[in-house]
Amino acid sequence: MPAAPPEVVDNQAAGRFELRVGDQLAFLNYRRDGNRLHLIHTEVPAEVEGVGYGSALARSALEHAQVAGLEVVPSCRFVRGYLERHPEYAPLVAAR
Repeated sequence: MPAAPPEVVDNQAAGRFELRVGDQLAFLNYRRDGNRLHLIHTEVPAEVEGVGYGSALARSALEHAQVAGLEVVPSCRFVRGYLERHPEYAPLVAAR
């Protein structure tokens, strides 16, 4: 049976969603501004790239925004790409 994917944690003090894989840390930096969640930068260590951890971070951030009633400002190129592949999250994106 495959291992469960690592849990994404909202580290509010650091302003990022985090996912720990062994001693590696993948993260998605964000900034809250009123009812907007600015998704700034996703970083996944090279040792754990390509297995969906970046997508897990993006999905968790978008689901967090959805539950909290926040608009998303996707400054991060990776998150913008994720949104293109997952149009169900498009209503969360703040109007420009």
